[in-house]
Amino acid sequence: MFSLKILITEDDTVSALLLKKALEKNHHEIIGMADSGEMALEILESTRADIVMMDINLSGKLDGIKTTEIINERFNIPVVYLTASSDTETLQKVAVTNPSAYVIKPFNIRELNMVIELAIFKDRKEKELQNLNNELEEKVKQRTADLNEANKELQKALEKERELSELKSRIVQNVSHGFKTPLTSILSSAQLLQMYAEKDHPFKAKISKHATKIENSVRSLNSLLTSVLFFGKADADKMNYKPVKIYTAAFLKDVVDMVKAGIDNDVKIDTKFDKLPKMITTDMDLLYQILENLLANAVKYSKDGGMVEFKVWVEESRLKAEIRDYGIGIPPSEQAQLFDRFFRGKNVGLREGSGLGLSIVKKCVEVIGGEVSFESEVNKGTTFYLEIPIK
Repeated sequence: MFSLKILITEDDTVSALLLKKALEKNHHEIIGMADSGEMALEILESTRADIVMMDINLSGKLDGIKTTEIINERFNIPVVYLTASSDTETLQKVAVTNPSAYVIKPFNIRELNMVIELAIFKDRKEKELQNLNNELEEKVKQRTADLNEANKELQKALEKERELSELKSRIVQNVSHGFKTPLTSILSSAQLLQMYAEKDHPFKAKISKHATKIENSVRSLNSLLTSVLFFGKADADKMNYKPVKIYTAAFLKDVVDMVKAGIDNDVKIDTKFDKLPKMITTDMDLLYQILENLLANAVKYSKDGGMVEFKVWVEESRLKAEIRDYGIGIPPSEQAQLFDRFFRGKNVGLREGSGLGLSIVKKCVEVIGGEVSFESEVNKGTTFYLEIPIK
């Protein structure tokens, strides 16, 4: 048993002396004996105690329970109650003050020592737990402060990123629009040269050849700028789904005619449009981008004089399309990257392209709420499958 400094608060002098003798026998130091709550508090103001033995009934204005409440608040010292009563009402009053223990009078020395040891052990563990809780609360406060600071930095970074993105988008659009004006002039001049070449001229063939070359290059560059503008708009989150009523047959014919106008490898387009409604409702611009890019790609990567199959039908409120070519195909190792921006397969050879067409398709399909997939085998061709919700 370790030695403790103990304050005895007991208004019965005989009981107090017996308790003092019993405690000193176990090598404890009695720092004082008080017969009232007021005296006990006065002693504790000047002398440190490890534990207080407290009678419930005391002389003076403060009883043991009120005195214990003050000790808990001011000194945070464990208190062991001494009481001759064990009735329910008394125990309930005692429990409110969270005592370290209590001893029923009369007590024996062995019981007293055991209660004191348990009281000290309980007090130490409670204080250790309280210290741990305080440390945890402090860590939580610090972590919360760090998190708030990190969140502020993240918000600043996101705001800066948003500003940079907007700036990039404006630059891309301004530069692209700036290119389009002179390109339109160049295209008009090339078309005029073609007209002049139709007349008798010693360099008629050369003029026609170079005018055609200029016209094709301008169209190619114009297509690239259109793609760049598309992604500038997409990156700025300015792409919205805008459904309109479309005359189905006329719309599909426009797509096919546009692709046919750019064919330079004698590829034939075989169309099969079965049981299509007269009108459908969807986003016309997005659907046009999807079909035109898929069909143009199929033609571009077909063998000279080959065939592209273009099938469209409606099933369960969904426009479905299948675009099949028998061209160069896509290597298995590259298929996962097919919809990435600027990606071009290693087997495309000298065929012109920006690597943006299928990225545009993917983005348009996402905005329109559809699905696109494909199957491909090298040197045997590629088939794209498309599903678009319609009304």
